[in-house]
Amino acid sequence: MFTILLYGVSKVLSSAKNEIPEQQLDLLFRALGDQTRRTLLASLMDKPAMVTELAEPFAMSLPAVSRHIRVLERAGLVRRAIDGRVHLCSLSAEPLKNVEAWLGQYRRFWEGTLDSLARYVADDTDNKL
Repeated sequence: MFTILLYGVSKVLSSAKNEIPEQQLDLLFRALGDQTRRTLLASLMDKPAMVTELAEPFAMSLPAVSRHIRVLERAGLVRRAIDGRVHLCSLSAEPLKNVEAWLGQYRRFWEGTLDSLARYVADDTDNKL
């Protein structure tokens, strides 16, 4: 267990089993850090699709798109079912909950900053009137 002090607020972190493994977060952020992969995920939101269908909007080879899909698979964001030569991909959004949980730790910091900005703008507007 250790404590982090950030902006005068301390937070105790433990090595409990409910924490998100760093390796999993690394895989998720690596997968989400590329525009092509985010576009592929968005394409899978409505329904599963074959790799060839997913590749259509991109000006890249089928093997290049398949490499992007493998990165998404390693992160747990995509499942691929293979039936002969047909590869059907589907979205697995469950790991995104881990990203949301990790980001949630920092919510009060950005909300506090946004609240401060809103107060500044309001005060500045009042002073100009």
